[in-house]
Amino acid sequence: MSEVKTAKLDHIQIILVCGIFSVLFYTVYLMSTNLTMISLVFAAFIMFYQLFSARGKLSSKFKYAKKLPSPFAIIMIILPVVLASVASYESYSIWQSPNRIIILWGMTITFWSTMMFVPLAVYSKYKEDIMPDPAVYPSISVLVPAYNEEKVIARTIEGLLESDYLNKEIIVIDDGSKDKTLEVANKYKNKVKVLHKENGGKASAMNYGLAYAKGEIIIIVDADTIIGRQALKQMVKGFGNNKDVAAVAGNVKVRNRMNWLTWTQALEYVAGIEIIRRAFDYFGSITIVPGALGAFRKSVLEGVGSYHKDTLVEDFDATIKVLKSGFVIQGTTQATAYTEAPQTLHDFYKQRKRWYRGNVQVLSRHFETIVNPRYAFLYRIAFPFMIISMIVLPFAGLAVIVTSIIEIISGDGFFVLQMFTLFVILQCFMSALAVRIDRDDPKLILFSPFLVLGYKQLVDILLIKAALEALFKTKTKWTSAKRIGV
Repeated sequence: MSEVKTAKLDHIQIILVCGIFSVLFYTVYLMSTNLTMISLVFAAFIMFYQLFSARGKLSSKFKYAKKLPSPFAIIMIILPVVLASVASYESYSIWQSPNRIIILWGMTITFWSTMMFVPLAVYSKYKEDIMPDPAVYPSISVLVPAYNEEKVIARTIEGLLESDYLNKEIIVIDDGSKDKTLEVANKYKNKVKVLHKENGGKASAMNYGLAYAKGEIIIIVDADTIIGRQALKQMVKGFGNNKDVAAVAGNVKVRNRMNWLTWTQALEYVAGIEIIRRAFDYFGSITIVPGALGAFRKSVLEGVGSYHKDTLVEDFDATIKVLKSGFVIQGTTQATAYTEAPQTLHDFYKQRKRWYRGNVQVLSRHFETIVNPRYAFLYRIAFPFMIISMIVLPFAGLAVIVTSIIEIISGDGFFVLQMFTLFVILQCFMSALAVRIDRDDPKLILFSPFLVLGYKQLVDILLIKAALEALFKTKTKWTSAKRIGV
């Protein structure tokens, strides 16, 4: 039998959570609007409702019902607009400024998401800390798709060979590389299985490797990823004893922290995984099992049709298909992998162009999810939030920036400075909480302001560009950042 674990209360986390909520309520106090306070209280109610309604219900036995948008989707998308509009009427008599009203509207959605995700993130961390080790470690197959990865593939293979897991096989799939990737991989062919095929894309390579895999659990690792020594064991541990858990998402970190861009991406990864993804982990509805480090039950992955070749983000698409099939997807932050992030704006643009356009592709492909109650928490929470974060929030963020500039020009710069200062403080608290949970480098917190000004607007513009390109059906193709090999 597995040993029952206990976890100590982290008082620093509690202090940071109190700091986050103090900033939220102080900001509302400065707004001098009663309806904004009502909005926050309502957000707290929604959070606790979702929290308690999910208890003991992470299973594949979903109910059929009339096809309507989920109440959570309506609340998160429509009600903030309604409340902000009503609050705007109340505020206009106080402020006499339509630009301030737009800033208030943008803030409302931010407050709601913070109210919900922060408590769930802390609870998810506690739940992970007390998870017991598995009684038996099943056989696993590690798939490493590679295309023109001669600079990084050797270290990836060596990291996998050194990982602490006995019953494993490692399969490297060379997807018709034009460089020396196959030659480098073949140096390890006495320890790993090396496959070669004509170039057909990452999804094709993974499906090819899947056909040769013998393990019960399939673990996907990108060719530029270096995994931690305990990563494979922790990935398997994430499945627990629940047969409904079909996949586990690993903890991907940026290893080449060289300049402000890579440091900010490193913070973005930590904050996204430790705050937002942890909240979805509570509901068993993590929406992306990353290609850098992700695990699936082989039977489930094959059952949903493996990886789709006609999408730019095959990992996102495969994850949604698994969730739609009624399974649970969890995450682990104890299974770490270190990947290479773009170091220049040009390479960053190439990477995110593929990511964001691919995300819109997947949202479009599975859009019926938003009105189909059969898909449980994917329908109730995860899918609506993806639409909000990928479509609604970028436009809201851009509107806030434009109106803030207008406010400064019109002589109301102090109000704008006050609001953005509070947002920066809030982001610093959020970053500090994420770094504390992840036990990462505290230096990351110093880059928090870029997630409010600078980096955030860059991401918003690229998200808006992807949405508009999809709307006008602009053709796109696979793009990737240049490998540095650091």
